[in-house]
Amino acid sequence: MSEHAALIAPAAAEFAGILRGIGETEFAARTPCAEYDVRALLNHLLYWGPWLEAAGRKAPPPEVATGEAEAALVGPGWLDVAERQTARLVDVFGTPGAWQGMTALGTAQMPASIVGDMVLGEFVFHGWDLARALGRTIDVAPEAAEAVYVSAVAMGEQARSMKVYGEEVTVAEDATAFERALGATGRNAAWTL
Repeated sequence: MSEHAALIAPAAAEFAGILRGIGETEFAARTPCAEYDVRALLNHLLYWGPWLEAAGRKAPPPEVATGEAEAALVGPGWLDVAERQTARLVDVFGTPGAWQGMTALGTAQMPASIVGDMVLGEFVFHGWDLARALGRTIDVAPEAAEAVYVSAVAMGEQARSMKVYGEEVTVAEDATAFERALGATGRNAAWTL
């Protein structure tokens, strides 16, 4: 949805602020993503960012020599790389055109709006994951919370089958849109270190 383009920059700014608060001593901290500690989650973000950017530009995917698990992208200078990658994603997905038509994420053809929602979700959900791992909070705008909730519900079944989301977590009837979004992705809003 091209109207979600306006949500990208504020979500990215919040995400980047969380990245700047991560020190090497926190790399081994657990995150709400059971398979990732902080270092592995940062590696995940650094690995997939260029793929998302290429999809937004409707360009060929990056040429990579290894898969995510074998990549070692969190070395000296990782924060600078992550901030530049975040800025490029904002440049691409902060414009409505990136959300229109079809694109490819790797070899999979899909509506560009789905990739845009993935980028917004990366900033919001993985921003929350990292913030929780550090014992911090994240400020998610109500419009962004509603957008990632709608997207998480729409992609839920397929994402769970691909092990991208965990089993849905039941939330209270009076849960916020963001708490509902977290639950839809298999995250527990009450998760603590």
